[in-house]
Amino acid sequence: MSDNGASSAGPSDDPEVARLRAAAEAAEAELRLARARADLAEAEAAAARARAAAGGGGGTSPSAEGTDGPPVVGGQVADAPAPGSRAPETPTAPAPTTQAPAAEAPAPESPTPQAPAPQAPAPLTDAQVAAIAAGYASDAAALDLGVLVNGGPVASVPVRIPLAMTNRHGLVAGATGTGKTRTLQLLAEQLSAHGVPVFAADIKGDLSGIAAPGAPSDKLTARAAALGQDWSPRSYPTEFFALGDDAASGIPVRASVSGFGPLLLSRVLGLNATQESSLGLVFHYADEKGLALVDLPDLRAVLTFLTSDEGKDELKGIGGLSAATAGVILRELVAFAAAGADTFFGEPELDVSVFLRTAPDGAGIVSLLEVPNVASRPELYSTFLMYLLAELYEVLPEVGDLDKPKLVFFFDEAHLLFRDASKAFLAAITQTVRLIRSKGVGVFFVTQTPKDVPADVLAQLGSRVQHALRAFTPDDVKALRASVRTYPDSGYDLERVLQELGTGEAVITVMSERGAPTPVAWTRLFAPRASMSPIPAETMAAAVTASPLFATYGTLIDPESAREILGARMQAAADARAAAEKAKKDAADAAEYAKQKAAIDRANAEAQKKAQREYERILKSTAAPRRRSSAPTSPLDDVLGRGATKSIVTDVIRGLFGTSRRR
Repeated sequence: MSDNGASSAGPSDDPEVARLRAAAEAAEAELRLARARADLAEAEAAAARARAAAGGGGGTSPSAEGTDGPPVVGGQVADAPAPGSRAPETPTAPAPTTQAPAAEAPAPESPTPQAPAPQAPAPLTDAQVAAIAAGYASDAAALDLGVLVNGGPVASVPVRIPLAMTNRHGLVAGATGTGKTRTLQLLAEQLSAHGVPVFAADIKGDLSGIAAPGAPSDKLTARAAALGQDWSPRSYPTEFFALGDDAASGIPVRASVSGFGPLLLSRVLGLNATQESSLGLVFHYADEKGLALVDLPDLRAVLTFLTSDEGKDELKGIGGLSAATAGVILRELVAFAAAGADTFFGEPELDVSVFLRTAPDGAGIVSLLEVPNVASRPELYSTFLMYLLAELYEVLPEVGDLDKPKLVFFFDEAHLLFRDASKAFLAAITQTVRLIRSKGVGVFFVTQTPKDVPADVLAQLGSRVQHALRAFTPDDVKALRASVRTYPDSGYDLERVLQELGTGEAVITVMSERGAPTPVAWTRLFAPRASMSPIPAETMAAAVTASPLFATYGTLIDPESAREILGARMQAAADARAAAEKAKKDAADAAEYAKQKAAIDRANAEAQKKAQREYERILKSTAAPRRRSSAPTSPLDDVLGRGATKSIVTDVIRGLFGTSRRR
């Protein structure tokens, strides 16, 4: 309350300051009047209940008959002003005196008069409360989110999502610490209880407690009683999965590179449009040639082959692959693998139909993807979830509208999916979200603010659970006002309410059974029945190894794929080159040998001819001329005789030239 003496305008006050001060005082006075009227109405209602109980009771209160005081609905008089979450500038007109249906009005807590509990001013009139109660009434199966808040919790006005409408997708948003994870757990528990399988990413491990019953406490019991919740502890059938080979965290979820596709892989690698199209060409070539791309080494092998001498001509008919672009992609793949991502690609590839199972008792199995280290690989995490969603769209048949969905997929930390995404990637997401509803799959995006989700995706969402938003900067204020404008008209000052919501409270609007948006409802959410704390690591590891899926997906296998095929082809090509080089070298060596041998033979022939000539010359020079008259003989002939002399000369020539005269 303000001090009137202290707030009186002085002669030196600025006129605008004086006007604002007067307006504030008037608003404060209106607020005090509204509170006083609310207290009076509560007292009159308590007195009416007391008179009804004293007179044999059980009947309709005098106020309901219109004979003693104004009608009371939800503890509020019909003609009390609706101040909203801020003080009204003018008094509100009296509400209609028509009594709301008894089934929609909250029952009194006690037949005896009690002092009214202090609570915030009620922002809604009785008619607005009745409209909200009618908007969320449902005869079919529904998920109970909580109860309406109108100054305090109104236990007789539940806020629900029809089960059949959960495949119309939804958004759970709010600042850190406002209760998004608990809302996700509440929805997952009730879906499982209705026999609907659930897939969710467990970012911090908080959701793992869904596999264990909750622990009662005084605080929890008091909250459940205030909301009229029939709370009891319960666990739900749960399977734990992990990206890669971390078997202690979950059953390995792997995908082949071919199944992942060039668009998602380009998103993970951060490629530009040109590089993305080149990567798509590589995938096309691999498909055409029957080269299975199972893991990252397979893709690297194809890129290396297409830029080698053997493979560079393979793509000329459909557009080549430049060495520079291939080099960029190869470098990104190496960095990607070095960050540990290579363990996420391989076989056996997970069959996404395992997410559609139910337990023997009919409860839907909750599949949790444990990704506690998402901060180190945010793009991989978000893109991998998008891959799973795309796989579900590919394998599931068209079923149209069902009484309950086949699967509800919770996409936590959704802002990681859309951050820095290309137009082609956003178009693929939008198309998947738009069309997967007819496959019986509902998708809920969980993020901090609605602006994290593109407008085209938001347009496909039917349910919205908005926890508190913060507005500390001008950009935050702008985003808050933009969010407020997306809501239907309501009795709330949403710009202020969204900043004042407590933990475990949310502003909710969903799609009714007839496909129309329900009224905006300030809701205090029910408490989950399972544990809200993570289960111990050893308990999780034991659950993983005991799962029947572990035998199928627990061990990595390495089938023959592009790396082996191209490796064999390149080895064969290398062997052929080596053989050709060897044959060429052998031919050259043989030619050189023949050339040298011919030269040697020619030299030998020349030497023989020369020796023969020399031999003949010597013979001529040593032969005695034949004369009739006797001539003096050589002294050597005289001693040895002519025949011996000839033999000696022949031996001398043979020794000198290594040859002899033919005979």
